[in-house]
Amino acid sequence: MTDNDHAVRIEAFFSLHHGLPRQSPGSDATTRRLLELTGPLPHRPRVLDLGCGPGRAALLLAAEAGAEVTAVDLHRPFLDELRGAAAARGLGDRIRTVRADMAELSGPDFPDGSFDLVWAEGSAYNIGFDTALRDWKRLLAPGGSLVVTDCVWTTDAPTAGARAFWEQQTPMRPVAGNTAASVAAGYHVLGVLVQPDSDWDEYYVPLAGRVESADASAPGMEWALAATREELAVRRDHGTEYGYAGYVLRPADSRWTTRPETAADAAAVHAVNAAAFPTPDEADLVDALRTDPAAWLPGLGRVATDGPDGDVAAYALLTRCRVGDAPALALAPVATVPEHQRRGAGQAAVRAVLDAARLRGESLVLVLGHPEYYPRFGFVPASRYGIRPGFDVPDEAMMALVLDESAPVPRGTIRYPAAFGV
Repeated sequence: MTDNDHAVRIEAFFSLHHGLPRQSPGSDATTRRLLELTGPLPHRPRVLDLGCGPGRAALLLAAEAGAEVTAVDLHRPFLDELRGAAAARGLGDRIRTVRADMAELSGPDFPDGSFDLVWAEGSAYNIGFDTALRDWKRLLAPGGSLVVTDCVWTTDAPTAGARAFWEQQTPMRPVAGNTAASVAAGYHVLGVLVQPDSDWDEYYVPLAGRVESADASAPGMEWALAATREELAVRRDHGTEYGYAGYVLRPADSRWTTRPETAADAAAVHAVNAAAFPTPDEADLVDALRTDPAAWLPGLGRVATDGPDGDVAAYALLTRCRVGDAPALALAPVATVPEHQRRGAGQAAVRAVLDAARLRGESLVLVLGHPEYYPRFGFVPASRYGIRPGFDVPDEAMMALVLDESAPVPRGTIRYPAAFGV
């Protein structure tokens, strides 16, 4: 195939997609949920929307998050369409379009640390998930977040037909594989959302209608129609084997090194808890939990140190509890030595232990704590899910974090390990 043939095919592919509401699986509801998972944003957050297409997400982020959006795409007609839509909605001063390659973001439009939110729905596959995580991290301001959606396997054993198609398109992992890659790349995972089948309908139903009405005699269109029909058929025949998932990520705080606690840390962990609380109860609780094989989960105690060889500054522990008969995790204690409090050490330990829980495949974490502190990690009142402790506490102090939104959330009374004494 000559370069001209390739260009003609690409133009036909874009022509087939012009004017469609979406260029990948998604929905306004999914965009809103991913935005919610990022947590609080600054006033008028600076958002970089990469591979924006005609700008469905950019328009929503500008309108509902009050964002100043820099929308990037290589296809000029998509950017023209977005500018027109922004002007029609009174958002022309909130959305700036830039024609650029997401794989080569350089120059004055893309300085380091310049965006509170980098957004890429349905576009990261163009350069690869791992490359996106590596190259786009520098663009984030301190405390900024990266939102990426990617195609993933939803079965451990995809069939040969599904593999044969997708191996020609993009490398794919299971949902948990991208989670692990994110942590390995130096991010904390704020949330993972497996998108519903209806997100595919929002993309494919209009596209299928366009296929039926397209002029197959137009240059390159015969190829574009054949490729699109194949994609639609693979979804029809193998749609239960793969899906789209959104990942909400934040770079780890470079001031702190986090790692699993080891047996050699026991004395230091005891000292951190003893120093952080007015009584020795929390320090003794950790020691007691270590001796309970039904409660203790290796790898779910995390320390934060001030450097790779530094002293333990903070500690966070997850142990097994239950909601009714369903397994869950209890986050307790969380402790930071006084000299390092309010410097991010405790947050680093908590985010690290929550990442470890996600990688284990856990789905629910519970915490009894300050309602001003734990919502920053995504915790909400447990009562929203019909979960309650077996003792009286203020409703807002008993909180839950759902790690796997695709799993049912159990309802009932929390059963703590015996060491908690409740």
